[in-house]
Amino acid sequence: MDKILPLIEYGHLDFGENKVQEAIEKWSETKLSNNNIKLHLIGGLQTNKVKLAVKLFDYIHSVDSEKLAKKIADEQQKQKKKVRVFIQVNIGNEEQKFGVNKSSVAEFYSCCKTLNLEVVGLMCIPPLNEPSEIFFKEMNELNKKLNFDELSMGMSSDYLNAIQNCATYVRIGSNIFGQRN
Repeated sequence: MDKILPLIEYGHLDFGENKVQEAIEKWSETKLSNNNIKLHLIGGLQTNKVKLAVKLFDYIHSVDSEKLAKKIADEQQKQKKKVRVFIQVNIGNEEQKFGVNKSSVAEFYSCCKTLNLEVVGLMCIPPLNEPSEIFFKEMNELNKKLNFDELSMGMSSDYLNAIQNCATYVRIGSNIFGQRN
């Protein structure tokens, strides 16, 4: 938190975290004392951590299955709290990556709407060894087709391409804080 507190004092209010447990340890106290902070879960979410995630986070960028969507919807009702969510798209159709297949996004979005989830946009992590711009263009088109206002894509190495393709949320933690240990 030593590096984060000066940013909060400067007025930066949106922060992303990869892991629920780590975020709880890092943010619980700080978020209680500053309710303007918006926490984004940008890493994968396991269903057994949904209760904790809904309690702490304002956004979840990694909704990628009907099972997870249902669990979030149930937990929101229990906690009487709304969380904004992004549908994670496996834009490169990579077997090792999570995310909804791009051909199934509209159908999955309908499922999320039925569950009363507040879907605000799409999120992707493009394949590592390919030009990200191609995938960012495709995500931007898909996002527009579904009339979303938000688009979560781009990291420290490719965020400028992401912004050129209408990303509204980028993950640039390592450019600000350095590489994780």
